[in-house]
Amino acid sequence: MDELYRYQEEILGNISDRFFRSLYGNLNWNTRFLGITGLRGVGKTTMLLQYLKFGATDRKQTLYVTADHPWFYDNTLLELAQRFSKFGGTHLLIDEIHRYPSWSRELKNIYDGLPGLQVIFTASSVLDILQGESDLSRRALTKELPGLSFREYLELRYGFIFPSLTLEELLREPEEPATMVLSRLKPLAAFNDYLVSGYFPFSLTQPGDSFRQLLNQVINTVMEVDLQLIEEYSASNTIQMKKLLGVLAESVPFEPNISKIAGRLTMGRDTVKTYLYNLERARLLNLLRRSVKGVAALQKPDKIYLENSNLSYALKANPERGTIRETFFVNQMRNAGHRIGLPKQGDVIVDERWTFEIGGLSKESRQIRSSEQAYLALDELEHPYLNRIPLWLFGFLY
Repeated sequence: MDELYRYQEEILGNISDRFFRSLYGNLNWNTRFLGITGLRGVGKTTMLLQYLKFGATDRKQTLYVTADHPWFYDNTLLELAQRFSKFGGTHLLIDEIHRYPSWSRELKNIYDGLPGLQVIFTASSVLDILQGESDLSRRALTKELPGLSFREYLELRYGFIFPSLTLEELLREPEEPATMVLSRLKPLAAFNDYLVSGYFPFSLTQPGDSFRQLLNQVINTVMEVDLQLIEEYSASNTIQMKKLLGVLAESVPFEPNISKIAGRLTMGRDTVKTYLYNLERARLLNLLRRSVKGVAALQKPDKIYLENSNLSYALKANPERGTIRETFFVNQMRNAGHRIGLPKQGDVIVDERWTFEIGGLSKESRQIRSSEQAYLALDELEHPYLNRIPLWLFGFLY
């Protein structure tokens, strides 16, 4: 295991405590089996290493490994855990567990056979521990790490630290947080930058074209590696999914006609629905439905969005501003844990309670006038007034 310890110490040298994701402080790091899932590039590995360097009680009893390390060519994960525990190890951190072929069975064996060992692992958002070959649902707690909120981006990019808001706080008193932000910076320029490239932490070191190239690599890796590993897709499946994502990127947000999409791509309707479902699990899409409860949630989506606005700019040269606005709003709401549906009037309904119309400064409230708890989320607006709230403020929910 000396090789693994050397690797651990090498990569820890680059880990800083200057910025921690909001999820870091909300995790129970003492959970016996803890999984952190999320889209590639959102910072799962950094969070794991920050815990090792700054949060672990005893670094000598903690070991970080990546599931695709060459050490595992001749050794198993279970063997590593047994040897590590035998020599006094108490915390095993495993990065990208989905890249280890028998992850589910061996994690179960570690949990049952080594009660004194804590395991924290990261995985693709596609991974579902309930679908593994062994039952881990009663053993592992999983939390998802989304991309940066606009609030987190301001801290990482400029060093401005602002508190997060609940949606209730934001809607009840939007003037106070808006004034706090406006006293320190002009948010609209930073917001525009965030929409183009601020969702992923690596944008700070990979500006411009380099960022777009790297983001396209992330998209390709999700489909060519993650989905193939977890769903056992073939190369032809991957090509079909890329074609589907390309078609969607040209049109989103839109209300899909599954039959037309299937005909255009020469796929079956059920195949299209399965691909849409897996692209949502992979955090490349957000699918909205008229109802967010019961059986309706299993049916075809009523509206499709790319998961975040950065994807819009990576997959299409000049995405429409209206598309970007709605994509951002849906993304931040979902990442903050809210349920999003499609109302009879307005653009979206949140938690079956609040109705929102999303638009530019000239947007009026005619479409939501009959709704009791209705608001306008407006782009290019700095100060809130009446039921008109700046769109950027909805980036402070986590």
